[in-house]
Amino acid sequence: MLLQPVQVTTYSGLDKTMITIIDYGMGNLGSIQNMLKRMNFEAEITSDLDRIVDAEKLILPGVGAFDHAMTSLDERGMIPLLNDLVVRKKVPILGICLGMQLLSKRSEEGELEGFGWIDAETIRFKIPPDAGLRIPHMGWNTLIIKKDSPLFEDMYDEPRFYFVHSYHVCCASEQDVLAVTTHGIEFTSAVMHDNIFGLQFHPEKSHKFGMKVLNNYAELV
Repeated sequence: MLLQPVQVTTYSGLDKTMITIIDYGMGNLGSIQNMLKRMNFEAEITSDLDRIVDAEKLILPGVGAFDHAMTSLDERGMIPLLNDLVVRKKVPILGICLGMQLLSKRSEEGELEGFGWIDAETIRFKIPPDAGLRIPHMGWNTLIIKKDSPLFEDMYDEPRFYFVHSYHVCCASEQDVLAVTTHGIEFTSAVMHDNIFGLQFHPEKSHKFGMKVLNNYAELV
């Protein structure tokens, strides 16, 4: 089953914020907020459920281990709220790095279930020893965009982005694969399924290319 059962909880929403960056104790939050503000988009970092419930768009960052991230989200009561917003209300969400991996069903890195919004699993890089490549995959790399998406609309020529990761998402359906990148093997570096988007790279560290992606996300209708 693609989606886990949605737990619905009632929250008393406050004022709306255009983009809500979810603070669950893991992620490069300030850099994302600063880049959005440079482009004159209102962005708030918060762990307050009453702020998150009224978000027009969500960003789920993440740096670290899969199980630790899911535990942190659970301890803050965010999982049922995010299920309700993303699955039932169709609020757009953008997962970044580990945040993209959390969109999948599970990860080889841990034992806990992910959100399961994307029919996918997160697996460790399996690169032949004679390839001469290091894990984690770290540094600049290019993308091959597989289908049209508002995230990459009017993108600069020869786009390249900054990566830091040892695991990657493997989608069950090619329809969910937005872009691929090669590091010894070809892997999925961006996903899209309805209102759900994921980026394995760090747009906040990717200069004008990352700024363009965040701008496109912020301007989604």
